[in-house]
Amino acid sequence: MRVHKLTIAAMALAAGLSLTACQNDDDGTDRGAASPAASAASSTGGSGSTGSDQQGGTEADGKSPAGTGGGDGTTATGGSGGSGGSVENGKAAKCRTDELEITAIDATVGGDDRGTVAVDLKNGGGRDCSLAGHAGVDLKTDSGTLSAERTGEPAPSVVLKDGERITFGITYPINDSGGSGVRITGLVVTPPDETKSVTLDWPGGATLPVTDGSGTPVQVGPLGSAGQGG
Repeated sequence: MRVHKLTIAAMALAAGLSLTACQNDDDGTDRGAASPAASAASSTGGSGSTGSDQQGGTEADGKSPAGTGGGDGTTATGGSGGSGGSVENGKAAKCRTDELEITAIDATVGGDDRGTVAVDLKNGGGRDCSLAGHAGVDLKTDSGTLSAERTGEPAPSVVLKDGERITFGITYPINDSGGSGVRITGLVVTPPDETKSVTLDWPGGATLPVTDGSGTPVQVGPLGSAGQGG
């Protein structure tokens, strides 16, 4: 009987060892199946600390979400740096009326059939500034305001350094009719692309001939011109 009991005990012990081995084999299979998935997650999570765990699974392509600095080497280009601000693409900001010293002189050459006034714009603003287009010109007369017409020539764009100047010409018909004509009482100049004007004394001929509108007009040339639009 003792031998029989020992044999049964030995068989029970062997069965227990076999069950334990099976359990260990099952655990090893589970761990082995998880390992490839873990390796895949590691390889697709990108570099650095912005892995898929931190971003809730949005990092599968290895790129950081917008605004996080990026793992793809790109940087933000907005803000006041670069080409923005008051200087556009390296061009000086426009000249303001208050920055310009505006003067006018008689520039009529003897023998010309038209009178000429030269208007000088000097940059006194302490910085470089730009001018583009035609200045506005109005003549004050005893019959009302007369606006000068443009000559139709191309208007350049210029940059004036501090202290530099540029001149344009105003041409007008000379009153040789023998009559009293239209008396000029003042000159109003508005720099290009500005709304503020300055009023100057008119340095040219005192009067304009009276016409029915078919006569020679008062004309203003582009920046850099001096008389007859040239």
